[in-house]
Amino acid sequence: MGRTYAGARLRRLREERRLSQVELARLLAISPSYLNQMEHDSRPLTVPVLLRLTESFGVDPGFFSGQETGRLVADLREALATELTEARVSPADLTELADRLPAVAAVLLDLGRRGRVLAERLAEADGGRAGAPTTPLSPHEEIREFFYRRRNYLHETDLAAEELSREIGLRPGEVLRTLADRLSARHGIRLATGSDRLHHFDAGTRVLHLSGRLRPGQRAFRAATQLALLEYGDEIDRLAAEDFAPGSPAHRLARIGVANYHAAALILPYEPFHRTAEAFRYDIERLTDRFGVGYETVCHRLSTLQRPRLRGVPFSFVRVDRAGNMSKRQSATGFHFSRSGGTCPLWNVYESFASPGRIHVQVAAMPDGQRYLWTARAVTRHRGGWGEPGKTFAIGLGCEIRHASRLVYSDGLDLDNAAAATPIGMGCRLCERLDCPQRAVPPLGRELAVDENSTTFIPYPVRPTAPDAGA
Repeated sequence: MGRTYAGARLRRLREERRLSQVELARLLAISPSYLNQMEHDSRPLTVPVLLRLTESFGVDPGFFSGQETGRLVADLREALATELTEARVSPADLTELADRLPAVAAVLLDLGRRGRVLAERLAEADGGRAGAPTTPLSPHEEIREFFYRRRNYLHETDLAAEELSREIGLRPGEVLRTLADRLSARHGIRLATGSDRLHHFDAGTRVLHLSGRLRPGQRAFRAATQLALLEYGDEIDRLAAEDFAPGSPAHRLARIGVANYHAAALILPYEPFHRTAEAFRYDIERLTDRFGVGYETVCHRLSTLQRPRLRGVPFSFVRVDRAGNMSKRQSATGFHFSRSGGTCPLWNVYESFASPGRIHVQVAAMPDGQRYLWTARAVTRHRGGWGEPGKTFAIGLGCEIRHASRLVYSDGLDLDNAAAATPIGMGCRLCERLDCPQRAVPPLGRELAVDENSTTFIPYPVRPTAPDAGA
């Protein structure tokens, strides 16, 4: 095991728990001076100290391992793309900031987000005349950011949904009937099928109309979402208002997103689902059969299993169409999804479109050396009827290679062979792999080497960087 220096993270954890160095040192059975040296990176975290920290605070050991640095660096590279291009900061500066002062980096990202929102509002108020034109995030993109910042886990919402599941006695195979009984007894609402929409709640007649084309699991999910809005509306509204102005489109979408999260946590309550996922070694198809819900629903729920002291495998979840448009992206890991510039064509999510229904497995390596085990499967949805267009998406679920052995999909793979991993990146615009023949756009912040007398296999060759002065 390599030495782990994580002074900034250790200090941040202590301050969040409002402990003094003396109090934390007593808890860890070490001297305050030794703790002070660890917080200033003069000494590494030892295994006994790391174990006591994880047991006392319920944090994953990866919290101290620097796994999050890659994700934070990628976010900084994207947020400070102009500064990188103009050489006002270097990639090394961003790496040091993310590694040494992660809290400061997070604040910088948040300030950048607020500044972007303010610039967009000023541009709108001025009719777009003042300053450079801006491209604001759409409300749907804002909601993806809302869940991304929370690592796709809403603790209080999850607990409330699980308690409700116990209260009404939800059981696989009886979910829709039980939800219908709750809606009827508590709210005077009855279910009806035959809607031309997926669902529609008529508050006047107290009828929840569901499409007859929905499968039983999908009907249950719509009913659970409506139940969440009725019984936990105030809590949902409060959570949405943390990021968005009440009444705004993003606020309304956030309410729907949190209600959907509550619905999934109600139908797939945390402890039973976590226990079954561990027993099945995260076999997605077995879990869909066991709980009677769809492939995408199971994958999304697996990506939320981050309850302290009862964590599942930390997953990243993505939904992508054939054109590379990412309609869902959530991550409980250090994996970074680019917000712009597309995704990597070497990623196995695109391979899955060639054979829908089959799960594709890939060990992929990011530019920082981190490896991930990814599963991907294409799913198709039809409204029904000859000639009506359907929708096809690739559903990807990935975890860090250190967790891969817990998954059935790792069987038969050489997880220790780093050379066998497929090199991928976070999108061509941000990717640091200068020699990739699949690159679609020039690398960010690098000067192109344009030579009319020469061509290369690399689409965008760059000039070598100048050595540091005095080197």
